[in-house]
Amino acid sequence: MLSRRNFLTAAVGVAAAGGLAACAKEDDSSTGSSSKGGAKTITLGFSQVGSESGWRSANTISVKDAAKEAGYNLKFSDAQQKQENQISAIRNYIAQKVDVIAFSPVVVTGWDAVLKEAKAAKIPVVLTDRSVETSDDSLYVTLVGSDFTDEGRRAAKILEKVLTKAGHKGAVKIAQLEGTTGAAPAIERAKGFKEIMDAEHKADWKIVVSQTGDFTRAGGKQVMAAFLQSNPDVNVLFAHNDDMAIGAIQAIEAAGKKPGTDILIVSIDGVKDGFVAMSEGKINAIVECNPLLGPQLMDVVKKVKDGATVERWIKTEESDFMQDQAKAALPSRKY
Repeated sequence: MLSRRNFLTAAVGVAAAGGLAACAKEDDSSTGSSSKGGAKTITLGFSQVGSESGWRSANTISVKDAAKEAGYNLKFSDAQQKQENQISAIRNYIAQKVDVIAFSPVVVTGWDAVLKEAKAAKIPVVLTDRSVETSDDSLYVTLVGSDFTDEGRRAAKILEKVLTKAGHKGAVKIAQLEGTTGAAPAIERAKGFKEIMDAEHKADWKIVVSQTGDFTRAGGKQVMAAFLQSNPDVNVLFAHNDDMAIGAIQAIEAAGKKPGTDILIVSIDGVKDGFVAMSEGKINAIVECNPLLGPQLMDVVKKVKDGATVERWIKTEESDFMQDQAKAALPSRKY
């Protein structure tokens, strides 16, 4: 069963039709050396994936604002979607002896060595947004993030509604724009979507082409243009995020097709520009992924620093994020 927020998403969509590596960016947002009551301020080292999408920008703002509100000393680094930059940033935080390290991993694998270094330095590590695969689960404390597999499932279920609304008959030929290769959301969203497709639509749905667009608009545009050359008869696009869908729309229009009509589009995120495209009938439906992880992360950091026990996976809280984005994009509409 779809939750209230997911049902709303579907309804709106259908109705609308040691030093860091030289190229990494670091920003120290210091809030002082002591907090209320004279206690030592918590220093948090946070390594962000990059700034590849509207979702990621909102996530960064949430982390920075929440750290400021909590009175933490935040050391922030932008890895620019490169794992080597992120590993360098984490090693830098270890050298600086921060209290807690948090990061949103670029990809799933390749973290054991640096996480072992953090553990040896007795610095707890918290994952945000994305998961990792390690040989030792004790190398990180917890993950604060969404259920990407379920987002993929929900995308498939919402596509059912989109197809019904459009009165589509016949074979469903799907083009899939994947997220960054090896990244948790790319792997798990594809898995969840295929799970529903294979269980309920094996006879009529088929993914005819699938490739990464790196979660960027430019990637979505470039890959979708190639899709249309090799598979001009695709009639559905499943994009792993809104930014790739928006880029794909440009390629679809350049090919003389009508996005949202000739090619039905379902994406994931729920950022403002996605709603703008949906209001124009170019995206048919969007599944929410809440980027506002900052407050939850700061709560977890405090518990970890205090030595409290935390759950292994802390799922993203329900929020009004999508409704807020919709109102910003469509101020005349009521939700």
